[in-house]
Amino acid sequence: MRLTDRAACERKIVLETANSEGSGRLSGEPVRLQYAALPYRLSDAGCLDIILVTSRDTGRWVLPKGWPMRGKTGAEAAAREAYEEAGIIGYPAATPVGAYHYRKRRSHGASVLCRVEVFPLDVLDELDRWPEKRQRRRSWFAAKDASGLVDEAELKALILTAQDVILRAFDKEVAAPAG
Repeated sequence: MRLTDRAACERKIVLETANSEGSGRLSGEPVRLQYAALPYRLSDAGCLDIILVTSRDTGRWVLPKGWPMRGKTGAEAAAREAYEEAGIIGYPAATPVGAYHYRKRRSHGASVLCRVEVFPLDVLDELDRWPEKRQRRRSWFAAKDASGLVDEAELKALILTAQDVILRAFDKEVAAPAG
């Protein structure tokens, strides 16, 4: 393993001192970092709609997410995952709206605890073809419905919080004087 590869791998581990509520974290257990997109659009009724995708292994509804990518910021990596997993193109926010934890099951039966930083992604286009189209389904849901479909309690709350943050940002943008 080259030194640069090792450094890239080490950046994926997050140092967390407190036990995350409900994460099932064992004392001293490393926490791996992932980045997710929260793809959204404003509906005609002024509500927030969110795209969820199915996971490849269980078919659960999840956000598009993945590991850090060399040379990409968290926002850029999240946008790339949204393209690969959901076939969507959009503008990611520069900062995450929050984070959640989940246990990623590995093929050999063990699991690893992951902290997922979530970046809002303003969807500009939905592609007819994308890399994982044959492995996943994608669908738009009202934010409240999306929150009810995901399994992780932290993610449920994060979706509802993100809805409020994003809608407030839209309100400020609309109310701002031109000039």
